Amino acid sequence: MESPARAFHHPYQPYEIQNEFMNALYDCIEEGKIGIFESPTGTGKSLSLICGALTWLRNFKRKAFEDSPSNVDAHTDGEPDWMVQYARDKKKSTLIRYHAEMESKLARIRAKEKRQKERFVEANPRHKKTKLDRDKANCNHKDESSFVLDDYESDDDPRSSTDVSRYGGLSEETQKLIMKLSGNSFKEGEPEEVVEELKIFYCSRTHSQLKQFINELRRVQFPSAIPKVAPDNPQEPISSELGFENEEVKHLTLGSRKNLCINQKVLKLGGATAINERCLDLQQPGTPAESKCPYLPTTENETLVNSFRDHTLANIRDIEELGTLGKQLSICPYYASRPTIKPSEIVTLPYPLLLQKSAREALHLSLKGHVVIIDEAHNLLDAITNIHSISVSLSQLRRSRAQLGVYLQKFRNRLKGKNRIYVTQVVRLLDSLISYLGDSCLTSVESEGIVPTSNLMAGKGVDQINLYKLMRYLQESKLARKVDGYVIFADQQSPHADQELGMQRETRGLQRGPQTEASTPVLTHIQGFLLALMNPSEEGRMFYSKEDNASDVVLRYMLLDPTHHFREVVEEARAVILAGGTMSPMSDYINHLFNYVPAARIKTLSCGHVIPLENLTVWPIAKGSSGLDLEFTFEKRNSTAMMDDLGRTILNLCLAIPDGVVAFFPSYAYLDQVIQRWQKATGTTKTLWERLSQRKVVLMESKESANVEVTLAEYSRAIDSGKGGILLSVVGGKMSEGINFADKLGRAVIVVGLPFPNIHSPEWKEKLDYIERRAVDRGTTQSEAKALSREHYENACMRAVNQSIGRAIRHQNDYASIILMDKRYSSDRIQGKLPGWIRGSVVRDADTKPFTAIMSNLSSFFRAKNAA
Repeated sequence: MESPARAFHHPYQPYEIQNEFMNALYDCIEEGKIGIFESPTGTGKSLSLICGALTWLRNFKRKAFEDSPSNVDAHTDGEPDWMVQYARDKKKSTLIRYHAEMESKLARIRAKEKRQKERFVEANPRHKKTKLDRDKANCNHKDESSFVLDDYESDDDPRSSTDVSRYGGLSEETQKLIMKLSGNSFKEGEPEEVVEELKIFYCSRTHSQLKQFINELRRVQFPSAIPKVAPDNPQEPISSELGFENEEVKHLTLGSRKNLCINQKVLKLGGATAINERCLDLQQPGTPAESKCPYLPTTENETLVNSFRDHTLANIRDIEELGTLGKQLSICPYYASRPTIKPSEIVTLPYPLLLQKSAREALHLSLKGHVVIIDEAHNLLDAITNIHSISVSLSQLRRSRAQLGVYLQKFRNRLKGKNRIYVTQVVRLLDSLISYLGDSCLTSVESEGIVPTSNLMAGKGVDQINLYKLMRYLQESKLARKVDGYVIFADQQSPHADQELGMQRETRGLQRGPQTEASTPVLTHIQGFLLALMNPSEEGRMFYSKEDNASDVVLRYMLLDPTHHFREVVEEARAVILAGGTMSPMSDYINHLFNYVPAARIKTLSCGHVIPLENLTVWPIAKGSSGLDLEFTFEKRNSTAMMDDLGRTILNLCLAIPDGVVAFFPSYAYLDQVIQRWQKATGTTKTLWERLSQRKVVLMESKESANVEVTLAEYSRAIDSGKGGILLSVVGGKMSEGINFADKLGRAVIVVGLPFPNIHSPEWKEKLDYIERRAVDRGTTQSEAKALSREHYENACMRAVNQSIGRAIRHQNDYASIILMDKRYSSDRIQGKLPGWIRGSVVRDADTKPFTAIMSNLSSFFRAKNAA
């Protein structure tokens, strides 16, 4: 069926595939569906998302405005016609007036900011600085009494852990103010509530990616959903032709305290957990006024919060600019942004703030009836799993137990009632974990394995502990921060003071080194791990793994099923869109994220590329230049003959491929092994490594993130020099995601083997067993269940491959070759998991062609492009 002609207000002439994408997105939102959309890098995916979604949003709001009188009719049965008409007109004029007031105010702010742009300096009022100095002095001069636990008398304390999570530890006064400000009108003195705008939540992995999206958002203009007021009669809207003028998009970006904190004393702590806890400490009831954070919203600075909201909505800002605005207004942008959520049309936020229920509650974020778009969603399953997984080491547990021992030596006699009971339970629980890891896991002949949760809880009296009550106690008592703070305090005393405190010499240094206040308290980290013990046993598993030197062992909780944690997002939102450059294979999302959703509600789309078909050639190579079968399975890839033929094949390919070549290996370990082999003399005058280095400059990806930019700069210089370069990289490494190998930087992408995860690892064994068990529970046969787990295993591999080969072809005029070096790439099953735009360029029957034919075709391909 032909798509309806819609005006998407795209800033440029859109490609045909962009029109297809925008129409599919519009329909998906309109029909309240779940969309899985794939659009290759270089096809303008961000602008397509913006234009498709915001066009729908403004059209929907306009229709709601036009239909608003019908809502009045439902409550006016039996009333005279003139009264019904009056009610209709009044409702419309109220909406128009509210909208006009808001737009007028925002327009004034925009004009003011434009005038001030050249001379805008950060505001730093003197009284604020003085207050911070006093705070600094107070923070640095604590005494022992500040580390004593407050009385905790009742498990039925009305302060529930849900409230702590929802309001982030805010004082009652601040909670009321935030809620009040969320309902303030744009007209000063007007008691009306701010209208809860229907909105789009756009989520991506990092603030860097969000910043790119926000820059695209600045390019677009959309007609208003509500007409302007007629100049001669403010009660009447002017005609639609003149009234629906372009209107700025109201945008808000959200971040964590670490992103938005402007209190330098708190910000310098560095770690997110440390910043969170210090922020909450400064807000606790009973904290002296001079020690509280001076930027926190209060009744005294209510107008600043309103001003922050208005300035945020007036212009599109990224996370750094939002922080700068908070500094200029001397108001906390983390808390002041909350009242801005309601009137926003589009809210951008990173994965953790959307995917964690506790984070949504802390931000007062409701997804009910709104649209959720998750970009870069190719790793969504892994992201949900990682967010809800956590690990702790035996050394951390021992250090935490020792710190708690030091604390108890000092304050044991001052612990009463519930404090004494719960601290004793913490000690017993830590001892139980330490005992099992030290006696069973560390001494095991196996380097890794599964840990039954019951074994962790086998210590004396541990089975009697109510973990829910204990976790609530830890959250409300702030035991972890008290213990950590006291250990730091005691360690900063003289050695004589240590002896007076009865501290053993070996406990010194249990804190976190010279920057002690900058890290997460170890007991706080363990507290997060204990939460995992309360998860349903079917959802996840505990695993242990020994460190390389076998001196330590790590205990890890891994989520096996992301469905439950994402289901609330799906059930609350009007529509959910997953988008990415390489979403293939898509079956994983359907089978393991939306398996409870009716098939009719799921819409998929895989767009082609903007390049002509002749600009891409894809070769699955089954045999090397010596005629050896290329099959890089775990059992066969260590063959010296295989590694030698791989080197000769890549060497020959570099004769035909100009400029830059990026080669991806299945792991760092295998890359190192191959390089060592190539550098070894084999009787010829030169090693394979030397011969390859003569052909192109050879560079290797480092495991260290800090070296990525240096390596890329060297690679770029090698290509600019005319010699060309080959960058040896790893699938899933730093070079396989987010790096742009456009034009000469990526005339070919080579993938060596298929990077299957280790199927013998305890984690993958459990994951695949879980998939099979759940499938059988749903009524499938055992063979069907096994096929489902096998497909998931293959999909994990192919998602990584697709992400790597997606580094090539970055714009309409780009061209490249993709070389898939393994005979298994010739199978229809594996090729079917490639993105559609790549699948269409795969050379058919490539496995039957001699290597000389491959070389000839590649040479002709690049000669034709160079001649064009």
